Amino acid sequence: MADQDASEPPGPAAAMELRNFLSEVPAPAAVGHRIVHGGPHLTGHTLIDTRVRALLADVADLAPLHVTPALPVVDAARELLPDVPHVACFDTVFHKDLPAQARTYAVPERWRAEYGLRRYGFHGLSYSWALQRAAQALGRPVDDLQVVLVHLGGGSSACAVRNGRSVDTTMGLTPLEGLVMSKRSGSLDPGALLWLQRRHGLSTDELDDTLHRHSGLLGLSGTSGDTRDLVRARAEGDAAASLALATFTLSCRRGIASMAASLDRLDALVFTGEIGEDQPEVREEICSALTVLGIRGGLLVPELEDLMREGLRRIDQAGRGVPVLVVATGETQQIAAETRRVLGM
Repeated sequence: MADQDASEPPGPAAAMELRNFLSEVPAPAAVGHRIVHGGPHLTGHTLIDTRVRALLADVADLAPLHVTPALPVVDAARELLPDVPHVACFDTVFHKDLPAQARTYAVPERWRAEYGLRRYGFHGLSYSWALQRAAQALGRPVDDLQVVLVHLGGGSSACAVRNGRSVDTTMGLTPLEGLVMSKRSGSLDPGALLWLQRRHGLSTDELDDTLHRHSGLLGLSGTSGDTRDLVRARAEGDAAASLALATFTLSCRRGIASMAASLDRLDALVFTGEIGEDQPEVREEICSALTVLGIRGGLLVPELEDLMREGLRRIDQAGRGVPVLVVATGETQQIAAETRRVLGM
């Protein structure tokens, strides 16, 4: 009915912005909140009460770019709408039944049992939406599909889905692991971090800030974390932009191939996320070098306006290999669906 978007993370003015928005729209019957990390105790989408709010605060340090700024918005919304149910919708829920071998890190039992070190996986709301839409496009039931889903955006990850369930994913304990991202490093040799601390005296805070905010495509290019900027810069001969894109697309291919290793077959490759839906050059460079998986290049390029209106497009050349689909990002719609489901609407 109405929306209001902000390009920056929520800040001190979030409560006022929300108040102004609510004054212009019909009174809501419920509020759904996207929460990236549910931690070990919140394994289903749920109503937010005092206990849940405390548990959210406890896991905020596992996704500091996401959960930490989300909590003041949760508090502001609950204060402004005290008589309306508020539902936390978690990106980790989609991966809650990861097989033991996929969720377990090869570290001592104490770290796993006492500290809770394990893989959680993220982008679950996006994957839930993309999976349902892909099944519709392919004319197949979800529980008969084996697909690799790839969410490419500010954060990027890949996920293997077997018969409707996530069985592997590239992100881990936190959303920092896995593919190269816009400003996040993705996976890095843990020995490199120890070496940086011991040899060069980098503090934990310095490592945290650099790996989350100054790495990835931005760190590689030195100019931008936006693939659109980098594609233009590469065309103008910018070597750093060219390296950034080559590193990013190789990282994506590695991620897709590793996810395919958890499947018996590959029924489709599905792109979503801002880059996934709006960067044909990236899709082409990923797919044209994945012939080992039966994926081919020469992809069709739908108009973004058409994709956003229709919600999905099949973009492979029919009959030439594994189907390749693009699904318009649907996290907001999935939050609405999960909120209604929790409330029995």
